[in-house]
Formats: sequence, structure tokens, C-alpha cells
Amino acid sequence: MTKASRQGRRQAAKTPVRAALKTHSPLQGMVKDGLGALTNTHRIHFDDSVRASLVDSLDIDEGLKQGREQENRWDYLLGHEPSQKLVGVEPHSAQNNEITTVIRKRDAARRQLQEHLRDGVFVSKWIWVASGKVHFLPMEKATLRLAEKGIQFVSQKIRLL
Repeated sequence: MTKASRQGRRQAAKTPVRAALKTHSPLQGMVKDGLGALTNTHRIHFDDSVRASLVDSLDIDEGLKQGREQENRWDYLLGHEPSQKLVGVEPHSAQNNEITTVIRKRDAARRQLQEHLRDGVFVSKWIWVASGKVHFLPMEKATLRLAEKGIQFVSQKIRLL
């Protein structure tokens, strides 16, 4: 099967992000197959073992920017095919002083996505991946605070979903 026919079949089958969005959401037209919505510098954060299971993606930072330029915005929404669930991914510098910012981004994304997601649909997992070196001191307190807010920190590479 060619790449084009696989992509056409995925669209016809309504991949997770496409299925989660309301039919008339302006974000529908921004959904890309696979990791297509991610910048090249952010694709490196995904282990090869995970890439094939991510069948669609949306740059929600860009998609939700208009009218919210000064608000916090999460970076990406990904569709995990095996579970048919949505995963939010935020590549961001990993320092203690950024924890509050990432929590605000997640909270803002939940509010901002409400008008675009179908009733009963939600993001199943929120993942923060370090965009550079990890500078958390002490690491346990940082990850505990994030876990309390429903955010999983995964250092520099996403290996499991």
C-alpha cells in the first residue's frame, strides 16, 4: 500500500484528532497526517517505536493563536491510533521556573479547545518533553507537582504512550 493510499484511508476512517473536532471547527483544515503538524525540531522528541502509532497531529499553538496572542497556548494535539485517544505534547525548556508556565499552558489549552472538541471528548494525556537539557532541582518535587496537575514529564524523548 502506498503512503498516499494509507493517508487517504486514514482520513476516510476519521483519525483521532479529526474525529474529536467538531465538523465545522476551523481547526479541521489544519490537521495533518502523522507528525506532519510538528516542526522538524520537535519531531526528534518521538522515539521510532511511537511514531507509527501517531496517525494525525494538529499545531494548536498556531491554530488557537488568533485573538489569543498574549495567552498561554499548548503546542500540539496528536491522535494515538491504537487507543483512538488524544495526546497533548508540549516541547518546552525544562527548568524549575517553567513548571508554572507549562501548567498554565495546559489549563489554557483545555479552555481554548472546548469550543472545538465534540461533546464528551477530552485530551487523555498531557506530556511535557524537554526541548533541551533538563534543569529540575530536585527532580522529584517537579514531577510530583506536574503529576498533580495531570502533566507527564518525559525528559527529551517520548518512548511510550
